[in-house]
Amino acid sequence: MPQVSLEIVVFLVRQRRAHAPSGNSTGVNCSFYFKIGACRHGDRCSRLHNKPTFSQTIVLLNLYRNPQNTAQTADGSHCHVSDVEVQEHYDNFFEEVFTELQEKYGEIEEMNVCDNLGDHLVGNVYVKFRREEDAERAVVELNNRWFNGQAVHAELSPVTDFRESCCRQYEMGECTRGGFCNFMHLRPISRDLRRQLYGRGPRRRSPPRSHTGHRPRERNRRRSPDHRHGRF
Repeated sequence: MPQVSLEIVVFLVRQRRAHAPSGNSTGVNCSFYFKIGACRHGDRCSRLHNKPTFSQTIVLLNLYRNPQNTAQTADGSHCHVSDVEVQEHYDNFFEEVFTELQEKYGEIEEMNVCDNLGDHLVGNVYVKFRREEDAERAVVELNNRWFNGQAVHAELSPVTDFRESCCRQYEMGECTRGGFCNFMHLRPISRDLRRQLYGRGPRRRSPPRSHTGHRPRERNRRRSPDHRHGRF
């Protein structure tokens, strides 16, 4: 009996999964899931959520926590966090996640973080790798990890063009739905950090770790002790 190569077996398995029948009987695809990789109805949606078996993009569900939404004092009352502190906290989070994922799994073309409040979008981190193989390996390994005291939930995402996923009214400052909009409200990073991570020309490798195991920072940003991040 002739031997079948591993590449052919993987291809046939992917094709079978892609065409496997779903428990949903309507046969109509959910346009929201196709565009943003999430749907407010979740598993109760009456339309099909065709989850990809291979993709350049992964989503880390509910990973980012905006301190303005979560900060509390010891007695449980809400603690005010300024916009400057929030941006600093967000830049630190973005840089740490971006750098570590790129070091471990491969080149990242684009990373975006949702600032929506709906359960299906809040804190979602979308990472588009250059290679599908890197995205697939990241999903497998990240689902066994913890970050900042919470288990990481990663999956492949159908989103490849974020221009179709974003709320255009939000980008113009005109969205009337606020944080509960069903399209992505992507939180921007600072200009300095964008130049550092997405600079022109070949992407620079991250600086080497010191003997303490920590990576020296290129930017001198003050870190709030209440908003430290974990590591994968």
